[in-house]
Amino acid sequence: MTIRRILATAVAAAVTTPAVLLCATPALADAKPTTSATSATAEAGRPHADELRADTRADKVRSGRDAGKQRAGTPSIEELEKAAAQAQKAYDAAVAAENTAREAMEAALSKDSPLAVAERAAAKDAADAAIARTNADKTLADAEAALAALPETATAEERAAAEKAVADAKTAAQAAATAKIAADEKAAKAVTALNDARVASVQEWSKANQALKDAKKAKEAADKALADALEVEPVPCDAENRLTTTLTGLPAKVVAGSTVDLKLRVTNGTDRTLDEVWPYVYFHGVEKGGYEPIDDYMHLQWSSSVQDWTDAGEDYTAGVVTSLKAGGAAEIKLRLKVDAEAPAAAGVAFIAADYLNNDGSCGGSPDVDAYDFEVAAAGSSPAPSSTSGTAGGTGTQTQTTSTQPLSTTTGTLANTGSSSALPQLAGAAGAAMALGAGAVILVRRRQTPAVVSAGSAGSRGSAS
Repeated sequence: MTIRRILATAVAAAVTTPAVLLCATPALADAKPTTSATSATAEAGRPHADELRADTRADKVRSGRDAGKQRAGTPSIEELEKAAAQAQKAYDAAVAAENTAREAMEAALSKDSPLAVAERAAAKDAADAAIARTNADKTLADAEAALAALPETATAEERAAAEKAVADAKTAAQAAATAKIAADEKAAKAVTALNDARVASVQEWSKANQALKDAKKAKEAADKALADALEVEPVPCDAENRLTTTLTGLPAKVVAGSTVDLKLRVTNGTDRTLDEVWPYVYFHGVEKGGYEPIDDYMHLQWSSSVQDWTDAGEDYTAGVVTSLKAGGAAEIKLRLKVDAEAPAAAGVAFIAADYLNNDGSCGGSPDVDAYDFEVAAAGSSPAPSSTSGTAGGTGTQTQTTSTQPLSTTTGTLANTGSSSALPQLAGAAGAAMALGAGAVILVRRRQTPAVVSAGSAGSRGSAS
C-alpha cells in the first residue's frame, strides 16, 4: 500500500503538475541522487562488505587480545587449545601404556606363563631328586645292614660283595644328595624368578595406572580451563561514530588498464588514544548489463610514511595505525590498479576503520562508507582530476567527476544491509522519474551543465 501511494503521488506530480517540478528545479539540482546504478551496486555489495569486515575484525581482535593475554601472563585461547590437545595426547598415551602394563601383569600372573611353567618343572625336578636321594639313602642303609649281618662263616667273596654294595650305595647316595641340592637350588631360583616377574608386573601396572589417573586429571583440568575461557563472553566491540574515514582522489571514472593514486584518512575524534587502528578498504564492482563481479580485476596497494608500497592482504586492511591519539589523524596512501581486461562496470569502494586497545576494548566506525565510481573499458577517456571526497557518513554522492560517500545505514557493528523494500522503492521511483524525465532534464541542463542525464538509471553523470 505504501509503495502504491508513493508511485501514485510521483505520477501525479510528474504528469498533472509539471509546474511543481519546474518550480522545484533549484532544490532538485542541489539534491544528491540516491537511486543511480552505482548506488544500487553499493547497497547490493554492502552486506558482503560488512561480512568481510566483521570477519577481519573478529580475527584481529582475537589475535590482539591473545597477544595481550600473553603479555599479561594469562594463557590465550590458542595456548589453552594447545594445552588441551597436548593433555589429550598424553592421556591417550597413558591409556595405551596402562593397557600394555595390565596385559603384561595378567600374563605374568598366569599359570601358563613361561616362568610359571619353568617353576613347576623345577619344583617337580626337586621333588624327584628328593625321592631319588631318599631311595639312595635307603639302599645305602640296607647295604650297610647286610654287610653288618654277615656271619663269621661268610666267605671272603660274600664279604667283598657286601662291602662293594655298601660302597656303590654310598656313591649313589652322594650323587643323589648332590642332585637334590642342585634341583632345590634350581627350584628356588625358578620361584624367585616367577615371583620377581609377577611383582615387577604389578608394580609396572600400578605406575601406569597412576600415570593414567594423573593424565586424566591433567586432561580434565586442561579441558575445563579451555571451556571456562570459551564460556567467558568476549567484550563486545562498540560502534564508534567518532572514528571516521575519508577517501580522496577517487575519480568518477577509472579506465581499465590504468592506475589511480588515492588517500585514505583515518581520524580519531574520541577523547582517548586508540592503540591499534585497522583501516578497512574493499573495492567491489559489477559488470554493466550483468551480474558478474569484477573484483579480481582490481588490485590495491597501500603505503605510509613508514611503509613502502605493499599489496593489500586478504583481510582487506591497509596496514595498521598504532597509537592514534585523541583528535589525531593518519593518512594512508592507496594505489588502485584496474586490469586492462576489465569490462565496463559499476564500482564502489567501501571504507571503514576498527580499533583494539591494550585493555581489550575494541570498536569501529558504525558502518562502511561507500564511494561509487565507474570502470570504463580500456581506451576510454579518463575522467578529469578528482576533488576531495567529503567526510565519511555524509550519506551523499555527487554527479561530478569527484566521488562522495554514499548513504550508509545505522546500527550496531556488522549488522548493516539494505532494506528488503529497497528494490520495490527503487522501481517505484524509477517509474515516476521516467514520466517526468523530460521536464527535469530540460530545467536541470539550464542550471547545472555538469549533469547530463538526471533520469538515466544506468550511468553516472559526467561533465558535459
